[in-house]
Amino acid sequence: MMKYKKTIILTSIIVVLPMIAGLILWKQLPDTMAVHFGTDNSPNGWSSKPFAVIGLPVLMLAVHLICVGITLNDPKRKNISEKMKGLIFWIVPVVSLICNISIYMAALGKKINIGMITGCAVGFVFVLVGNYMPKLKQNYTVGIKLPWTLSSEENWNKTHRLAGWLWILAGTALMAAGILDVGNAVIVIILAIMLIPAAYSFILYKKGI
Repeated sequence: MMKYKKTIILTSIIVVLPMIAGLILWKQLPDTMAVHFGTDNSPNGWSSKPFAVIGLPVLMLAVHLICVGITLNDPKRKNISEKMKGLIFWIVPVVSLICNISIYMAALGKKINIGMITGCAVGFVFVLVGNYMPKLKQNYTVGIKLPWTLSSEENWNKTHRLAGWLWILAGTALMAAGILDVGNAVIVIILAIMLIPAAYSFILYKKGI
């Protein structure tokens, strides 16, 4: 844990940076702010200004520290590459910046395409994760953690090779869906990358792999 102390501190500061921006913009922001948007970019979830400015960054900070803590305390953490650890360190900070800045811009009356921003951001993360997934070794934190993958190294490797390609394709599709404003495709894509690798791993298990 101490080895990554500076990285944890830096990424944690970045996670809560939107809070500082929100406090600076406090008087310009409305008392009630939209924090969730539908596929048509219309707001469908609201919160108070204190929660949007302070609560959300604090919540994201908690998620960030939990993810980092679980990863660095994995009994098989040596099997998690430094690149994958770096990705885990930076996902929440980047998401925090994108989400909170988008919320502030919407609150200030700026026209932004939330669907395109989130689709491209999430899609890009999927592509990155998919690129590293085939190189993942067995661990309890990152990857497709099923009884069959954890009990068989061959099952793990084959499942993650397939999943890697699926995540890259899914990420590309999500970015395209965001740009083309095809919101309904997101659910189908996410279900596919969850269910297909799991089914494939089970088939391998039944074959004795």
